[in-house]
Amino acid sequence: MTRTDFDFGFPTEVIEEGKGKFLVPRLKAFVKSPSEYAPSKAPVFYNPVMKLNRDIAVLALQAYQRIVDREISACEPFAGCGIRGVRFAVEVNGVKEVVMNDISGKAVQIVKYNTQLNDAGEKVKFRHQDANLLLSRHGAPRKRFDVIDVDPFGSPAPYIDSAVRALRDGGLLALTATDMAPLCGVHPKACIRKYGGKPLRTEYCHELAARLLAGCLATIAAKHEIGVNVVFSHSADHYVRVYALVEYGAKKADESLRNMGYVLHCFRCFHRESRNGLSTLAFPEECCECGSKLSVGGPLWLGELSDKDFCQRLEEEAKQKKLERGERIERTLRLAQNENDTSVGYYVVDKLCDALNLPVPSIKKVVEGLREEGFQASPTRFNPKGIRSNAPAARIKEVVSKKVRVDL
Repeated sequence: MTRTDFDFGFPTEVIEEGKGKFLVPRLKAFVKSPSEYAPSKAPVFYNPVMKLNRDIAVLALQAYQRIVDREISACEPFAGCGIRGVRFAVEVNGVKEVVMNDISGKAVQIVKYNTQLNDAGEKVKFRHQDANLLLSRHGAPRKRFDVIDVDPFGSPAPYIDSAVRALRDGGLLALTATDMAPLCGVHPKACIRKYGGKPLRTEYCHELAARLLAGCLATIAAKHEIGVNVVFSHSADHYVRVYALVEYGAKKADESLRNMGYVLHCFRCFHRESRNGLSTLAFPEECCECGSKLSVGGPLWLGELSDKDFCQRLEEEAKQKKLERGERIERTLRLAQNENDTSVGYYVVDKLCDALNLPVPSIKKVVEGLREEGFQASPTRFNPKGIRSNAPAARIKEVVSKKVRVDL
């Protein structure tokens, strides 16, 4: 169903997502060449690829509401077309208020339209200002939100400080980072500037991206004597997503900072290890397995990247809501529950086999082989061809070689 550009001055169309219908820019009208990124060309930002992100956000908000067992307030500082915020108001039980903000006047107009289109007007409040200004105005007690979802175009780092201050004690913060090139080591200086940590261009860079983002959150929150507890994270398409609960108190902040540290990686033999603490003075320079030079990434978050109870609640909500991509979401949540996140860095079997000049065995067989030798092993949600294990890199390569010989 396509509308003319009479109402808003540009081509639009109505799409369905979740339980709602939404007016959005007709993206095809703004692309002149295949290489152009359509969402950034439209007068109001809309990215259909982020539907999975929004689906999980709805589940997380409902799971959080059931945990606190009371009515909650939510804030979306970057509303765009308002899809996420309206879905919060319509699909999540126990939401009393959703504050939706955008610095674009056209975006606010579409947000208001979509709110009326979905009969969500009683719960939604509109703001038209800078995101940091909005959040800072809610930094005082009794003005803070239960949930804040920071989903900008690019890095969320400039908004973390004001978002943390605008959260109630025990509140839920959701962060999306789409600037994967800095986080994955393509532009390391940009990552250091934005997130305060050095990235590594490794096969498990998407996990490191989540840890860099979580580490940035933990260090910023600690300045305000606030601790964080990461309850879920995932990576999909072109972004990484982190959900964390905040807890007030200097001791809670200190506990969070104890999860900070560095990752040491050998690009020759795949060895990796982690070291807690914020000092690099006692780090070895050579790999303990092959003697090559070790590369250092961080500081970043070394704690768990998911909470099993929270993920289980998310999975239960996913089964009840029966979303379009429910199977994919449930699989991601099951993987998160079975992963041992304290073992930093997964192994990509394809990359190991390329280095060993071997055919690629199945992930399942490699996992089974590692478990037979007494190691922890599981697939990872960050890469469909990845395996997380506490086994040394040398043993993992031996198991991969063994499974290939059996197949032959």
